[in-house]
This record gives sequence, structure tokens and C-alpha cells, in this order.
Amino acid sequence: MLRVPPVVVNKARLAGAEAWLADLPALIESLSRRWAITVGDVYDDATEALVAAATMADGTPAVLKLLVPRDSDATANEITALRLADGEGCARLLRADASADALLLERLGEPMSRLGWSLVARQEALCDAASRMWRPAAGAGLPTGADKGRRLIEFITKTWQDLDHPCSEQAIAQAVRCAQSRVSAHDDERSVLVHGDVHQWNALRSGDGFKLIDPDGLLAEPEYDLAILMREDPEELIGADDRNRARWLAARTGLDPTAIWEWGVVERVSTGLLATAVDLQPVGRQMLAVADQVAALARSER
Repeated sequence: MLRVPPVVVNKARLAGAEAWLADLPALIESLSRRWAITVGDVYDDATEALVAAATMADGTPAVLKLLVPRDSDATANEITALRLADGEGCARLLRADASADALLLERLGEPMSRLGWSLVARQEALCDAASRMWRPAAGAGLPTGADKGRRLIEFITKTWQDLDHPCSEQAIAQAVRCAQSRVSAHDDERSVLVHGDVHQWNALRSGDGFKLIDPDGLLAEPEYDLAILMREDPEELIGADDRNRARWLAARTGLDPTAIWEWGVVERVSTGLLATAVDLQPVGRQMLAVADQVAALARSER
């Protein structure tokens, strides 16, 4: 019997994709024939898709990824981002079928999350991997950072109400203000291809470095990618000033600390709410606790 990770099941149900769950065995059988692959074990730590080991007809190891269907262009955007990156800083795309929300990718090594690295070492390596993806990609048809900011405002306000206010109203208001600031600051001329979800579970060994998987695919200011590092490891920020992390990331990459910090506020709240909605704990509670702390600090300094 096919084993689907619980978080993927929850996300599928949240997206109204129960039929997709039921049809997964038939979809895997169809793709196995069409792409001449042998599908092996499912990866238990996947959260956005059903992910399984695969082997191509010539013996090349690969990974089959079947994304949860959504009312968006998420699969098409990921395929576009992977093709634009062409294996630089990101996994190489081997096959794709957007209509089936299916991708076949190069198989990479061990995830960074299993290596026991310090926070600083992880952030250094993640900055390096993300920066290899950054490149001009005007006309690629990807959503912009401004598009993302507007969608996050809508998601944050609606989800906060749906979940009966799991964090303070001040944290929500701060996140909305920061998102509006980044929407206003969007500049097509400065925008580059960004990954959109840079964290240690999305970074896998490749040679003497790392490659990223699961790109969202955006045309945005590069600071957006570093915002993901602002929201991650929330337990390290409890009782600390998150602006210090933003300044460190800015110094590492030569980017703007204010933009990194503002996007970080938005990502921390939106991801904390999403994690709460799909019962991904304790990280959801931790992110929202830090969001409350950051909002309270800002209020006290006025």
C-alpha cells in the first residue's frame, strides 16, 4: 500500500485534493510506463508533494515528485524555475508534466538538516546555494515579488481569522505593513530569479556543496530568499533581536538589511499560520511566538 506522509495528506485535504490522494497509485503506474522509470520508496520527510526514489532505464538514480494539485500555477512555475537555473544552485530537471503535477529530478545527497551543522554554518551554505540561482529572467512568466506580497497579505489576514487568532493582532498588522512596503518597493529592473523557500530541508548535498530543491520560482528582489532564513530556526530568536540576524545576512550577501527584515516578518507570520493549519508543530507555535515578540518590541520602541 502506498504510504503518503501525514503532512502531505493534510495539505492535500486543505487544498480539496482528496481525489488526488486516491488516484496516486494509478498516476505512479502511468508515469512509470511513460518515463521508463522504476519507482521505489517514498521519502517520509516530504511536506509539499509525494516524493519517491526512482531509477531511469539506463540506471540513472532520480527522484519522482508529485505535487499536491492547487488552483495556481505552482507546478508550472517550479518547472520554469528549474529550467532557468539549469542545475546551478538547484536540482537538475530531467522530465516534467505540468498537467500531471509531476517532475523527475536528479537525485542528490543527504539533506543539510541531517548533518548537525551550527546555525551559522547552515546559513552560510544556504546563502551560497541561493545566490547561485539568482539571475535576470525577465519575460519568464513567473510571478513577481509584488504578486507574492499581495497574496501573502490575503493569506495572512484570512488564515488568522480562520484559525481563531493564534497570534496577536499586532503581529498580523506588522506583517501586513511589511508586505505592503515590499510590494511598493518592487523593481522589475532589480528582480532576479529567486528560489522562494531556502531552508535546510530543501538543501541537499551535491559534490562539495549543496543544491536546493522545491523552488517556488519568483522574479523578486534577492532579499526575499534571505527572508526564509529569517523565519527558520525560530527557537534561536526567542528572547533575541531578530534585526541582528537580518544584519548578518545582509553583510554576508551585500544586500539590504531592511528588505531582508521586512520580508522575514511576512514569511515568519505566514509560515507560522500555515504550519498551524496543517498541524506542523512545534515550529508553527514557535514562529508565531517570535512574531508576537517582534511586534511587541516594535510597539515599545515607538
